Amino acid sequence: MSTAPSSVVALARHGRIAVVTIDSPPVNALSHAVRAGLVAAMADLAADDGLDGAVLACAGRTFVAGADVAEFGRPPVPPLLPAVLDAIEGQGKPVVAALFGTALGGGFELALACRLRVAVATAEVGLPEVKLGLIPGAGGTQRLPRLIGIPAAADLATSGRRVKAAEALRLGIVDRVVDGDLLEGALAVLAERIAAGDLPPAVSARPVPPVDAAAADALLADVRKKARGMEAPVEAARAVLRAAELPFAEGMAAERAAFERLRDGDQSKALRHVFFAEREAPKVAGLEGVAARPVDRVGVVGGGMMGSGIAIATADAGLPVTIAETDADAAARAEARIAAHYADQARKGRLTEAQAAERRGRIAVATGVEALSDADLVIEAVFEDMGVKQDIFARLGKAAKPGAVLATNTSYLDVNAIAAASTRPGDVLGLHFFAPANVMRLLEVVRAKATAPDALATGLALGRRLGKLAVVAGVCDGFIGNRIWAYWRRHLEYLVEDGASPEAIDAALLDWGMPMGPFAVYDLSGLDIAWATRKRKAATRDPAERCVRIADRLCEAGRLGRKTAAGWYRYVDGRAEPDPAVAEIVADERRLRGIAPRNVSADDIRRRSLAAIANEAAKILEEGIAQRASDVDMVLVAGYGFPNWRGGPLFEADRVGLPAVLAEVEAAAAVGGAGSEPAALLVDLVRTGRSFADLGRGG
Repeated sequence: MSTAPSSVVALARHGRIAVVTIDSPPVNALSHAVRAGLVAAMADLAADDGLDGAVLACAGRTFVAGADVAEFGRPPVPPLLPAVLDAIEGQGKPVVAALFGTALGGGFELALACRLRVAVATAEVGLPEVKLGLIPGAGGTQRLPRLIGIPAAADLATSGRRVKAAEALRLGIVDRVVDGDLLEGALAVLAERIAAGDLPPAVSARPVPPVDAAAADALLADVRKKARGMEAPVEAARAVLRAAELPFAEGMAAERAAFERLRDGDQSKALRHVFFAEREAPKVAGLEGVAARPVDRVGVVGGGMMGSGIAIATADAGLPVTIAETDADAAARAEARIAAHYADQARKGRLTEAQAAERRGRIAVATGVEALSDADLVIEAVFEDMGVKQDIFARLGKAAKPGAVLATNTSYLDVNAIAAASTRPGDVLGLHFFAPANVMRLLEVVRAKATAPDALATGLALGRRLGKLAVVAGVCDGFIGNRIWAYWRRHLEYLVEDGASPEAIDAALLDWGMPMGPFAVYDLSGLDIAWATRKRKAATRDPAERCVRIADRLCEAGRLGRKTAAGWYRYVDGRAEPDPAVAEIVADERRLRGIAPRNVSADDIRRRSLAAIANEAAKILEEGIAQRASDVDMVLVAGYGFPNWRGGPLFEADRVGLPAVLAEVEAAAAVGGAGSEPAALLVDLVRTGRSFADLGRGG
């Protein structure tokens, strides 16, 4: 046995085939030590006349899962990954990659530099670099088309999606999927191919099937449309297309140049911010070492759209759940809603019939909260009425077993008041799901003043189990997301009254990267929700606050959004159209208030939007409602569609410059009146030359 001079890469003989093993827990990331060890191992392989080839394997739970996150943002230290892959191909002897777990990004590029790839059935491969605003930088866009062609390679490189072993075999990415021991299978495949003289050339030496100009243009146009302003997918598509146009070395040089340009650009910096912010969000001061309470069974009060969605998300995560409804008719509607969802999933091929039946079988529907007496965690999901919710929690306080966590899904209401009604407030917290609850990633975990630490830990643990991005919020009207949304929406309504149209605002923000315009979202969620909130708060509203009545008049006219086929838009066959009736209401309100409409540009709309969000977010941070600025970014990205390639609104505000943002906030305050004043925190950041990012660094 000879060993490469590395603590994390070892070379061992198996007859005339070497096994090169990477052992760098937890995920065998491509750290400097791994890269250097691989180069040394390839030199050993080339120099040993007693070896005919090698299997590249990994210890632990996965093949190389990608780059070393600890090296993000640091100057690269040689050998860089392209040089490592050149060493694998250039030493001349065949290497087969033994794939299991996940081979992603640089890990997948490492496998592509090998002559053959063997995988277990559960292995996954992919090029997720676009999700960090990058393209593959070590030949992924040049080697992959030589294996599977331009269209399939472009799909993987531009989407970042993962490919399971069976699909990888069909595409031609892997050469064999083995059922038994992976290492034995890889050794056998390499030995067979060497003995038969049936070794393919190095991937870099293989030809690329050409595509004609029209197909290339269509591919680029499709990627550009899907990217919606994001640069990396378009650059990835161009790089893949270059594989058919340029010799391998020139294509590699162009790929690396594009990678470095994107790496140093604003979008990649923003997406790397999101990457780390997601990992930071569930960390809560004071919860270190606090164990979550066991949750083996969940209860949901209310089987409407939200309650059913929560139950589906819970069942999909493998937990049994019981929905408690008020009566038999409501229970039957909930059962029908659940059954229809799983039937649709099976019809669309997202689940097999057996999988759909298994998940459906985890959901029971009953009447009365007493049916939830064996639940470890109960989530109330009825409509937004304080009296109704307090009554439910008074009953849950008696019916739920001792130690069960009781959660409210309220969007706006005071969780402290709801908790008090239960007579066991230490067990109570908010779990604010976003609709549809089985689809949307965001979960606001609301800590009330009496919430016990282990109850809070339980809410966070449930979020992780459901695959949600859980962000802790304090108690206020609307918590983090809806409080900002309500304030932002108010300033957009000021712009409408001052001269903009709802469709112009939506268009400007779609162009900014939002997936939907805010007035289209308003219609989708229902105008009556905000209407009820305005009526609830009317008695305490500061008379110096500017109040726009347009939305109230729409509601008074029965225009509640999509559900009534009319709101800010009218809906014809489900398609939104500007409505002259809305324009008439807007014009009438302007006349009543003596407002001469002015021109409001798309840039005006975007500047005002960013200023409104940043200002209210600063107030939320001042009050301790959010733990950190990056948590606000995650709420707006995951729950409200703020473009992740902008990093979230506070990251974007830092990029724009807080003095410019504050100037726009002051302009907004001049037209908004009470409640629109600049946040003291924002003023202080500008005065001291700091940024929102500095708040996360002890600033």
